[in-house]
Amino acid sequence: MLKFNGRFYMVHRPFRLAEIFSTMMKYHIEPKRMRLVHPYADREPNMVLIEGLKGGKSRITIEKPLVVYKEPNVYTDEIYEIYGDKPGITENKQENHMTGTLYLCATPIGNLEDITFRVLRTLKEVDLIAAEDTRNSIKLLNHFEIKTPMTSYHEFNKIDKAYQLVAKLKEGKNIALITDAGTPGISDPGEDIVRICYEEGVPVTSLPGAAACITALTMSGRPTRRFAFEAFLPRDKKERARVIEELKKETRTIIIYEAPHHLIKTVTELYNALGDRELTVCRELTKKHEEKVQTTFSELLERSRTQEPRGEYVLVICGRNVAEIAKEQQESWEAMPLEAHMAHYESQGIDRKEAMKLVAKDRGVSKRDIYKQLL
Repeated sequence: MLKFNGRFYMVHRPFRLAEIFSTMMKYHIEPKRMRLVHPYADREPNMVLIEGLKGGKSRITIEKPLVVYKEPNVYTDEIYEIYGDKPGITENKQENHMTGTLYLCATPIGNLEDITFRVLRTLKEVDLIAAEDTRNSIKLLNHFEIKTPMTSYHEFNKIDKAYQLVAKLKEGKNIALITDAGTPGISDPGEDIVRICYEEGVPVTSLPGAAACITALTMSGRPTRRFAFEAFLPRDKKERARVIEELKKETRTIIIYEAPHHLIKTVTELYNALGDRELTVCRELTKKHEEKVQTTFSELLERSRTQEPRGEYVLVICGRNVAEIAKEQQESWEAMPLEAHMAHYESQGIDRKEAMKLVAKDRGVSKRDIYKQLL
């Protein structure tokens, strides 16, 4: 507990000032000094430094603002003085030509309150925002009063535009990448610019936040320790068939995205290939009409006959039962003649004694039982 005449220090967000002062006064801590911290001289403050005195008299000193950067990647002289590490002229020149950073900024998947303080600060401080759909993203930026310039980066310009953006990053510009909703790089063209950044030696960092796949998984009631994320199934028929075939024996929880107009077709294909699996259907995540229903493929198809699919879907599907797979494998071994089963291992150079041990394990019996049957 803070004693009488004890000093109190705080670093917080400026938009909470009224609440901060009110709480300090409630506990008899008088604000004595305050200083606003600006990322750049022409940007609004993103931090406030406060000093308080327990039982102090009513008087506060407002110090001049502290500005962190004079230009991208170059601190102001005052910051260097604070840290005691001011570079010389040569080092300053090198700083001026530092490569910028690509920031992968997660945005809300429905509820705007899910955006993080760090993402908001970064979107305001970077030199440029690359958005999957600028028409959609401008609504987000306007809501949070973010004035940073924006450019498009999407599926149809992802390679050429990626190299253009990397060139800007090499000039020292900092760029934030945002998608229509969720975390860039997950089921969107963000993965390509990240790969190119690594190839070109450009720093990349990710600011965590909303992701539909994780949101759906954690609320699905299905196993979460191991899962396979498939995003949208391929549209190419051969590739789609190959992926679905692989999913037949997948034991991990499977996560699939689907649009409403493709839902019935996709669920029908999965039902025919995987059988009538249990799953949780998640729709309109984090929005007013959010829905999550535990069901089966057959029940979902039946319901879709009377209820038209609406909204974006995330299907969280139970993986194949491990015990079931083992049982099927054992039954297939048991259906094979014993000598053929032995030959399967002996043809691999395994001696007869070791082969008998493996055959016994496959069939769920003792080695002695196999020995007797081979006599």
